[in-house]
Amino acid sequence: MNIFAISGLINGIVATTFGLLVISKNLKERSNQVYFLMTLSLAVWSFGYWQWQITTDYSLALFWVRLLSVGSLFIPVFFLHWCTLLIGKNKVNNVVIILSYILIGFTLFFVNSPLFIAHLEHESIFPLWPIAGRVYDIYFSYQYFGVIVFAMYFLFRSYFSEHNLQKRGQILYIIIGSLLGFGGGLTNFPLWFDIQILPYGNFLVAAFPFFLGYSVLRYKLFNAKTIATEILVFFISIILLVDATLSVSIIEAILKTSVFAVVSIFGYLLIRSVYREVAQREKIETLAKNLEAANERLRELDKQKTEFISFATHQLRAPLTAIKGYASLLDEGELGRLPPEAGKAVNRIYESASTMVNVVEDYLNVSRIELGTMKYNFQPLDMKTMVEEVIAELRPNIAKSRLDFDYKPAGEGPWTVSADPDKMKQVIGNIIDNSVKYTPKGFVHVTLERVHETDGSIPVKFTVSDSGIGIAPEVMPKLFQKFSRAEGANKQNIHGTGLGLFIVKDIVNAHKGKVWAESAGEGQGSKFIVELPVTSYVQHS
Repeated sequence: MNIFAISGLINGIVATTFGLLVISKNLKERSNQVYFLMTLSLAVWSFGYWQWQITTDYSLALFWVRLLSVGSLFIPVFFLHWCTLLIGKNKVNNVVIILSYILIGFTLFFVNSPLFIAHLEHESIFPLWPIAGRVYDIYFSYQYFGVIVFAMYFLFRSYFSEHNLQKRGQILYIIIGSLLGFGGGLTNFPLWFDIQILPYGNFLVAAFPFFLGYSVLRYKLFNAKTIATEILVFFISIILLVDATLSVSIIEAILKTSVFAVVSIFGYLLIRSVYREVAQREKIETLAKNLEAANERLRELDKQKTEFISFATHQLRAPLTAIKGYASLLDEGELGRLPPEAGKAVNRIYESASTMVNVVEDYLNVSRIELGTMKYNFQPLDMKTMVEEVIAELRPNIAKSRLDFDYKPAGEGPWTVSADPDKMKQVIGNIIDNSVKYTPKGFVHVTLERVHETDGSIPVKFTVSDSGIGIAPEVMPKLFQKFSRAEGANKQNIHGTGLGLFIVKDIVNAHKGKVWAESAGEGQGSKFIVELPVTSYVQHS
């Protein structure tokens, strides 16, 4: 077997394998069907070429030459048809494609006549080389060479006019494969016309189905990992199959064929495992995308919820403030003295309105935090004075609680920090009020001091200690989260939204400070600490 026969065998195996590989991906797609017919024609030409090269019988050689000629008739027109389908220009070139098929059908009538192949004779190193007839000259000039030139012109024009980079990459692979494949195939024709050039380019024909098939697999979004595995198994199998074909003895042929069969089986199992792995990964990616879409939807709904709460609380605040104001006037007798029972009712209206105003304010603050619209007016603030003012405002509630309450600033200060007065007043008031509410009996102690930290800073430390219901260890990590309340709140009949400490933490963080709680456990009291830097002053808006 000469090297030209081996090239025909290799070309036939490559064409058949890639044709089956592409058509197996999507049997119903027209471009895949035409690609399969093109590779089938190439396989007929290649296997016919192989058999022609290994036979010494004139009649048999003539049969194989005529068979391979049938394959070569269809390769150019299938190639043109496939290119137009893949690039989406088949309607534009429909007339050319139909005309090409008609001419191919006409030429088929002459394949078995001397007008197509005159005879076989010794040519160069080949004992039985075909001599072209007049119809073959016409076929080669117009139906083969002409169609290929038109297809290549069409491909180059599409490549330079295409703006999509992915599509351009696909066309480039087709151009490379076509130039190598048809360029290699053209080296067979000189001897047909008595030009002494041997068909060494025949080995390049295998590049034609390879590059064109890869362009389909790569740019039809098939997974690159499966393609690489299939091509690897495919080439190993080809090498083993060709090696088995070249065996010089039956035993050698059996052994090499057995190796080929074993490798093919394990290669098939490997490809299946890769497909399963890729399918699992794609499934996970799909689920991740769906989850991301669901999360995005939830974020949108959460934003809409926050905006609704902000709108609703804004609308509630004005009438509640009016109710609270008029109830205060009635309770204080500004609008006339009320009977005792009516006074008690008005007092309850005032307290309920006050509670609702606080709740509305909490929701407004949370909505501002979540929407990122919380504004701060930082300025120098004396913490000692601020704590005293807040305690003065809370004094009526502290007196009602009958707790042992005291406030002791430690040292001489300075107590000046960079803070928003209104926001810091809310932080101090919230923490003291919480301790008073969650301490049924005992004490609430408030301290203010300067502490030396390991980094050399001396922040202002505001601490509220109490002997109240304490904090369970499992509650501590959730204490500063939204809607988090101590488990004993309901037992103590304490009303609240569970938003106060969440707001406190956000405000303190905005002041570059720290806030945390300490407790030995339920029934052991608790301690809330806020640390604010003294020296840093940053103007925010």
